[in-house]
Amino acid sequence: IFWVMSLAIGHQYSSLGTQPILCGSIPGLVPKQLRFCRNYVEIMPSVAEGVKIGIQECQHQFRGRRWNCTTVNDSLAIFGPVLDKATRESAFVHAIASAGVAFAVTRSCAEGSATICGCDTRHKGSPGEGWKWGGCSEDVEFGSMVSREFADARENRPDARSAMNRHNNEAGRTSIIELMHLKCKCHGLSGSCEVKTCWWSQPDFRVIGDYLKDKYDSASEMVVEKHRESRGWVETLRPKYNFFKAPTEKDLVYYENSPNFCEPNPETGSFGTRDRICNVTSHGIDGCDLLCCGRGHNTRTEKRKEKCHCIFHWCCYVRCQECIRVYDVHTCK
Repeated sequence: IFWVMSLAIGHQYSSLGTQPILCGSIPGLVPKQLRFCRNYVEIMPSVAEGVKIGIQECQHQFRGRRWNCTTVNDSLAIFGPVLDKATRESAFVHAIASAGVAFAVTRSCAEGSATICGCDTRHKGSPGEGWKWGGCSEDVEFGSMVSREFADARENRPDARSAMNRHNNEAGRTSIIELMHLKCKCHGLSGSCEVKTCWWSQPDFRVIGDYLKDKYDSASEMVVEKHRESRGWVETLRPKYNFFKAPTEKDLVYYENSPNFCEPNPETGSFGTRDRICNVTSHGIDGCDLLCCGRGHNTRTEKRKEKCHCIFHWCCYVRCQECIRVYDVHTCK
């Protein structure tokens, strides 16, 4: 999926939307992606924006964990070697980035930013009591199609890793469909709600991130099976443990164990956890015991300027004083 990630975080991203996009200049595109880029060039800024929000959401969800979704700016493989393995982390990144592209393209279409797409007029159904259809229902099917064309274009090999990536890409897109909801607006005199107009809307992307993080925590471990077909040997995945419920299209899957990410390791892409801020009062993975891998932690004091003693003055402004507060900051040894 990392066909356009360098656009999303690199210097080229700032020019998207203000200058024509030269599809041939985007590093790492395979021929199918290149053709799609040229046919749908006006939505490419949304594709890049979607990857960007996917990376940002990954970093938010993993901010307190040993692996915190660190990116490497000087490489096309922007997460370094971490995603070379078929781990839970790889599963989550593929899912959140695919979801990000579908989300951003869908939102851009609803806002009228592109001429080739718009609102969804197909899936409205009968209105409910006290409301009618109105506004612009977001066309998540079009956004998912764009994400599928890009994210899955590289995953056409008959091996286990392609099968895993395709599954997790689709799980990311499915999460948006699962979380679509009705958004309504009231109409009437003096703010009354005599009539409501409603439309289908995507949730905030944070909701999608929370949902996929839960899927990461409950991801299904798989094993690789080989069998012969007319096109040759094909690898497929099956659940490692028969006594667990088989994963659905909504679940994330993986088949290799993650490194512990405690120490720096250029082979695995681990940056280690030294100097990471930890929560001394937490017993979870963000706590100093677990995040610091038993090495202990250092404590320093830090002075911060903050607004305080704020008073509302009629009418209408708030005046605050500036206070210096001292905090303890704990970092891993």
